[in-house]
Amino acid sequence: MPVHDWKRADVGLFHHFHQRWAGEICDGLNDGRMPAGYFALVEGKVLGWEPGVLAVALGARRANDPPPAGPAGGIAVAEVPPKVRHVSRPASEAEDYAARASRVAVRNRLGRVVAVVEIVSPGNKDSANAVRAFVRKTTELLTRGVNLLLIDLLPPTPRDPHGMYKAVWDEVREEPFDLPADKPLVLAACVGEPAPAAFAESVGVGDPLPPMPLFLDPGQYVDAPLEESYTRTWDKLPREVKDFVLNPPSATSPAG
Repeated sequence: MPVHDWKRADVGLFHHFHQRWAGEICDGLNDGRMPAGYFALVEGKVLGWEPGVLAVALGARRANDPPPAGPAGGIAVAEVPPKVRHVSRPASEAEDYAARASRVAVRNRLGRVVAVVEIVSPGNKDSANAVRAFVRKTTELLTRGVNLLLIDLLPPTPRDPHGMYKAVWDEVREEPFDLPADKPLVLAACVGEPAPAAFAESVGVGDPLPPMPLFLDPGQYVDAPLEESYTRTWDKLPREVKDFVLNPPSATSPAG
């Protein structure tokens, strides 16, 4: 299955594909690829931001529950926005989707996270602050000894001119890394502390995804089922979504 040109797709459609692909990668890893005692889970956060301790999980409502009552005398922001000079909200729809993106975490029999598969979202590149936050998050994983498989199927931007892998790895070890003009998308398998190492490959739109290692420790890895899981995810997309990705409407096309 050739890699599609995801920069042309609506960020919401990429988010849907991202979430479904993470699940397919997880299923593929658990389908006999992992050594005994290791397993993969789809998680929203890892390490210091575990899903089980998020307060929002305790406040989840069932579909038929009435909305919670606000404080007595409270003012609905949607109806009467505060009259102030400056309002700060998520910079874009892409940033909001990036905050909600899931990743695949591989754990050992003790429950410790040993590896993470991170799929870069448009929101991760949407601003300089978003790039810094992504770099900070991923380098923290590496410094804690968690191995990383970074999947960046989005072309470089002015905020990450050499791709997200280069932005991340520069925090570990600054080395030359040139992207061919026709292969600007990067897959990188990174080994965390105490002996950081990285194995990167670049691809272009239309290329199949190559086999990539997912390290369980510095001396052991499994092949991540990227090509198979990507194909399964694409095949399950609604026809209308596929048509949009393959033939997105032009920005100059008349509405309607």
